[in-house]
Amino acid sequence: MAQLSLFLVVLLALVIPIFMARFKISTVPTAIAEIIVGIIVGSSGFNIVVSIHDLTFLSNLGVILLMFLSGMEINFDLLQRKNNPKAKSQAGKTVDPLPTALTAFAGIVVMAFVLAYVLKLIGLFSNVILAAIIFMTIALGVVIATLKEKDILGRPIGQTILLTAVLGEVIPLLLLTIYASVNGGNAGQLWLIILLFIAAIILLRRFKQPYLWFSKVTKATTQLDIRLAFFLIFALVTVAERVGAENILGAFLAGMVMKLLEPSEATKDKLTSIGYGFFIPIFFIMTGVGLNLKSLFAHPSSLMLLPVLVIFLFLAKAPVVFLYMRYFEKKNAFAGGFLTATTITIVLPTLQVARKLHAITSTQSDAFILAAVIVCIVSPIVFNSNFVLSPEDRMKETVTIVGANTFTVPVAHDLHDNWYTIKMFTDQQDQYETYDSRVKGLTLLDNLDNQSLERSGAFDCDIFVAAGHHDQENARMAEYAKDLGVKRAIARMNEVDSDTMARCQEAGVELFNFTNVRSALMRALIESPTVYKIMTDTNNVLYSVKVRSTSYTGRPLRDLEFVDKITVSRIRRGDEWLIPHGWTVIEPNDILIFSGEFKVADRVKKLLSHQN
Repeated sequence: MAQLSLFLVVLLALVIPIFMARFKISTVPTAIAEIIVGIIVGSSGFNIVVSIHDLTFLSNLGVILLMFLSGMEINFDLLQRKNNPKAKSQAGKTVDPLPTALTAFAGIVVMAFVLAYVLKLIGLFSNVILAAIIFMTIALGVVIATLKEKDILGRPIGQTILLTAVLGEVIPLLLLTIYASVNGGNAGQLWLIILLFIAAIILLRRFKQPYLWFSKVTKATTQLDIRLAFFLIFALVTVAERVGAENILGAFLAGMVMKLLEPSEATKDKLTSIGYGFFIPIFFIMTGVGLNLKSLFAHPSSLMLLPVLVIFLFLAKAPVVFLYMRYFEKKNAFAGGFLTATTITIVLPTLQVARKLHAITSTQSDAFILAAVIVCIVSPIVFNSNFVLSPEDRMKETVTIVGANTFTVPVAHDLHDNWYTIKMFTDQQDQYETYDSRVKGLTLLDNLDNQSLERSGAFDCDIFVAAGHHDQENARMAEYAKDLGVKRAIARMNEVDSDTMARCQEAGVELFNFTNVRSALMRALIESPTVYKIMTDTNNVLYSVKVRSTSYTGRPLRDLEFVDKITVSRIRRGDEWLIPHGWTVIEPNDILIFSGEFKVADRVKKLLSHQN
């Protein structure tokens, strides 16, 4: 029976996603389907799978890997305001995702404690702190998957929901650690846990160079990047347990550390494959197997707790809906609030810890799990049926252009508003009067010194272009932009000054030199008039796009449905340029340089860059 249970769980882990793909069940997260199947084959159903030592061990590894991968999903760049520029939402209001998410989660925290206290007042559950932690959790993995499917991760509402979900995973986990330390008799060692976080983050942010060398020497037979990941997991799990914390905190911290090391996409894919390909499904299936619904239904008090918990899990996220409605279209705000109600990732480890501390009964734990499962089924369905994708609600790249002249104004017009938001600045009154009616985002400043530009928000952008008539001024502004952390800074150079150009290149500033460009265009016109025509044709565009969509990777060029409508000129793979052929297989993160009629090329760029 024991060996049969192991075989059946591994078989179910394989069959469940195949079944869901065959019958196109996309509204229910795979994790929820695995828990439901676990309920059916476990003690609540046919009782053909029992908990044995091997399955318990694999399940424990599964929850550790789940927390590790959850830690790796934290995008620290999102928590920096310079990487969260304000943008216009679909409702036409200016949105700053980070403060909006912080305010929304603060509302969740308040509502969670209120609802937890209400539970105690009505006599259904007396542990206010534990209930509040569960009510404020958000399943980050489910939220990310749903946002990717809707293609709104790059939009204001998508980034706001994502940041709210990040807070809904990190903060409850920290509170759970404090709760477990206090109730487990380790309150005196609580400061060690904080020290562990600070030391790990500081040290690993300082020592990235050894990791870069480490990743270079890895090979197929050693997989050093994966060995390092598992070393981090077990090292920090061990340290966490030694200082009185829970192993899930160590695993989560290990994931955050791995994220700070900036692993390659290939490393992330391998770790995700190991976790979600084997261990994590076993954890979810065994969670369902361990649920005893017969006992739950036999206890009236626990059975009464179930519908109340479902309602309270939704009500806990009500502040999100009301806040989102101030910035986003009401139907989308409602859908986004429902999506943040998804809560399973942290709930299951939280209940594990609570049972270990004897802070919750087995039937109460089953009621919480079943409530979380119901909410995770309903929330994505409500979100997908209510959210309406709008092209206006896009988080575009912001381009700042300093200098309004006959060179920059046509460039501002030609940059397509599907992809870019343009801000233009000048200190010349005559230029402002000439171009104000032609350039939507033109601003007149008294002067273009660094402080004036910074106060006006010129450096709150993704791409900064200094394109005035004075090379030294252009270089100064572009260098200052790089110092402030702008991703790309471009300086227009009218004359060739080797010292200025060398200084700019050292600072990471990209240079646009008129002499070189004119020569290159003339050479292209003489040698390759067709290339020149592609570069100057206003009806066609030349695009460079990084392939992120798995729908188009692993396939030869000739099999792509739009290949006859575009011309692929080159493929950049790592540090190598490839000459494309019909049989060239597209790999993840390939950079395709292609041209085509604008509408077609624009659609192809969206398809290839869409991360799914």
